[in-house]
Amino acid sequence: MCSQTQKPVKITPMENNEAKQNPYYSKEDTVKLNVSNEEWKKILSPDLYAVAREAATERAFTGKYNEYDEVGDYYCAVCGHHLFRSTSKFASSCGWPSFFEADKNGVTYVRDSSHGMERIEVICKRCDSHLGHVFNDGPAPTGMRYCMNSISLQFEPDGQK
Repeated sequence: MCSQTQKPVKITPMENNEAKQNPYYSKEDTVKLNVSNEEWKKILSPDLYAVAREAATERAFTGKYNEYDEVGDYYCAVCGHHLFRSTSKFASSCGWPSFFEADKNGVTYVRDSSHGMERIEVICKRCDSHLGHVFNDGPAPTGMRYCMNSISLQFEPDGQK
């Protein structure tokens, strides 16, 4: 299951303004960031901080990208690192945006034994922010389901590059 037992984060606005106030946000820079949580807390909104830095989760079916089907790329909302291409997104009906493939240079994985479950946490390779979890019940060709929090993602349509 994607869900966690932590207090859910309420996501309301469709617009993500984190990048405008974040000196570490860059879609071009791939250098690994070493920023303290204290510094991130000053920069990020409380909702994004809770998910990205404390591994909270947004409520199922409330995320802005859950039923979103535009063509383009998904980036880390914290640092701007490339994570997913929209062509790997699929309707999983789990309540969170799901992808069958991630950018191999965009994410890394950590064992997560919290909440009495064994899962694989997906984190941004550049800034170590929590994105969601990956499960082996996805569609072909990979059989994987990357179950992500919308608030951890920033979408850019193809026409805006």
